[in-house]
Amino acid sequence: MSAPTGTVALFATCINDLMFPDTPKAVVRLLERLGCTVDFPLSQTCCGQPFTNTGYFKEAMPSVRNYVETFESYEYVVGPSGSCIGSVRDQHPMLAGRLGDPGLQRRVEAIVAKTYDLSEFIVDVLGVTDVGAYFPHTVTYHSTCHSLRVTKVGDRPYRLLKAVRGLTFVELPDSDQCCGFGGTFSVKNPDTSVAMGTDKVRHVLDTGAEYLVAGDNSCLLHLGGLLSRMEAGVRPIHLAEILARTEEDLVEAGTSANSEGGVR
Repeated sequence: MSAPTGTVALFATCINDLMFPDTPKAVVRLLERLGCTVDFPLSQTCCGQPFTNTGYFKEAMPSVRNYVETFESYEYVVGPSGSCIGSVRDQHPMLAGRLGDPGLQRRVEAIVAKTYDLSEFIVDVLGVTDVGAYFPHTVTYHSTCHSLRVTKVGDRPYRLLKAVRGLTFVELPDSDQCCGFGGTFSVKNPDTSVAMGTDKVRHVLDTGAEYLVAGDNSCLLHLGGLLSRMEAGVRPIHLAEILARTEEDLVEAGTSANSEGGVR
């Protein structure tokens, strides 16, 4: 493995920044452990996908321009979301093309070429599958729709998970089926969304896994809510948070708990 010579920009995504900050923090710890220099540009914001998905193309354009202006100076852009990375790589070129601005189109195409989902970056750019992680639990993996069909991360998350020491991996039946979240779809069609999510949760429970893993916290938000209401005992967790954990982290957590009189 050879670390990139330039700085890697973390595209945290708005849902992670606002609701799941442990995930982008885990990305930073992981990439720095793998020898990368990571920066978090403060001017970043939403990729514009909610606007684009609902047909508000004009309203999505400020997000496209902001993404370009924020990240184009970096060698790589890495995000822990197949959905948002898929939006950048699929929707941003379409939006720039509709605007008819050749200059913006060239800038968008240039930045799309260096924008990666976390699993892609680790496997394809860093050339690593064993990141030195330790997670002594049974897990199953949900292939989110955008990561599978738009970003096309393929088997990279599986390869990374199966190299984690202590981890027991169980295949999820019908793992390629949608969980029903779909962003604005779950708002406009809540009953259908819940029905689809319930089917997915049934498959999760069939695996006997302790943790449900995915590369998108938006889907885990949906499925985690269903699992919680069922009191199923299965915990959702982002791929990055597993890959960032090491045996040393477990020892430190145990030492901290003991010094405070035990785990409460």
